[in-house]
Amino acid sequence: MLLSVLLSSIITEEIIGADNIEITALTADSRKCEPGTLFVAVRGVYVDGHNFIASAVKNGACAVVCEEIPQDVSAEITWIKVANSSVALGCLASQWFGNPSRKLSLIGVTGTNGKTTIATLIYEMARLNHRRAGLLSTVINKIEDEEIPSTHTTPDPLELNSLLRRMVDAGCTVAAMEVSSHAAHQHRIAGLHFSGGIFTNLTRDHLDYHKTFEAYLQAKQSFIDLLPKEAFAITNLDDRNGMTMVQNSRAKVYTYSLRADADFRGRVIEDRIDGMTISFNGTEVETLFTGRFNASNLTAVYGASLLMGYEPESIPIDMSRLEPVAGRFQTFHSANGITAVVDYAHTPDALVNVLDAIREIVGKRCSVITVCGCGGNRDKGKRPLMAEAAAKRSDRVILTSDNPRDEDPSAIINDMLAGLDREQLAKTLTIVDRREAIRTAVALAKPSDVILIAGKGHETYQIIGKVTNHFDDREEIRSALALI
Repeated sequence: MLLSVLLSSIITEEIIGADNIEITALTADSRKCEPGTLFVAVRGVYVDGHNFIASAVKNGACAVVCEEIPQDVSAEITWIKVANSSVALGCLASQWFGNPSRKLSLIGVTGTNGKTTIATLIYEMARLNHRRAGLLSTVINKIEDEEIPSTHTTPDPLELNSLLRRMVDAGCTVAAMEVSSHAAHQHRIAGLHFSGGIFTNLTRDHLDYHKTFEAYLQAKQSFIDLLPKEAFAITNLDDRNGMTMVQNSRAKVYTYSLRADADFRGRVIEDRIDGMTISFNGTEVETLFTGRFNASNLTAVYGASLLMGYEPESIPIDMSRLEPVAGRFQTFHSANGITAVVDYAHTPDALVNVLDAIREIVGKRCSVITVCGCGGNRDKGKRPLMAEAAAKRSDRVILTSDNPRDEDPSAIINDMLAGLDREQLAKTLTIVDRREAIRTAVALAKPSDVILIAGKGHETYQIIGKVTNHFDDREEIRSALALI
């Protein structure tokens, strides 16, 4: 592709050198440069690409996009100055891959909780309505039936546009994707054209990165602000930030709620451990999902399905066929009547939602035992809040390791214990080894009790130090339940 064609997708402040040269590769990694490469020097969280411009040129880069052009420039290289190289990379990546997002109905989902479930169900609804579809999620990326491992909630711009291009080439007309706060703040979604956006909710998370709740909110809101005027924006009226999130949006705004009058109204009629009956705008549907938080997620999916043009009469039928996402309120049962729930809940609010859902179903007739921990090298402020959320709503609590990373697991647990009063401490155990913690919960449980294993959900690993070990809560609970 000619450099001039690539540059037509961005706003440049200065160009030194020829723009009619042929570009054969695009990258932000100087190690991947070769003759004919356009190198984009991105200021990352930990590394500044400007420090690697010389290396990129040495490896063969023939053009460089940067925010500061070096003083000693080579006349053989074309230099392009931009205001923000992260934004430029997103736009260049879209152009490089033929702007695939404009050939899809791309639906983005942002918020603290519910992103994976909603994005996955939008993908599933598209398939049920005979649309070829793709998915970009925390759990897995999909192009129709092809599964591609997911490494980030939202991939980097080059990987993201590459996947979208593959979706288009496979005949997909719909794509659903999670939009993380990190991705929005780092401009990984720059250059994408969204047909719709959904805001779920906003509670404390990722403050190790964003530092303040306001900055976290603004990162989420920046995605909604990015939506074009022809797109739709669906926001959760039950969240106090719901209308704030769409106040500057150019898109057509719609609302959903379980509590108030809204464009899309959901109402839980009956909730069970194995499913619930929900009314969507007056139409009752039997679903395989449990809990009010899932009822909220399903209401957003119902609204999106209507706005995406699916037949209103078929939507309730299709929604009754949807299945829960792996590691999201996934249930397991023992021969003697113990129920275990594995859920990704890794924020205080998510933990409250899951435990409230369990308690509403089982009442006081049986005990709830919660196993949870907190990740290392992450927001320390939420640790006591997680422990408090668990202890207030559980009969027994076992605090254990999540992904301790470079921190001492015992120190993380001590941070969690700081959120408990004397009465809560009396019903709390601390077991560093997560496998032992799960097995202890099973040993403590009686028939009809419910065990919640929270925090890791679909994850199949545990990071201890620099080592990633295989560990799957679902495998562990199956094994433990089989022993009784």
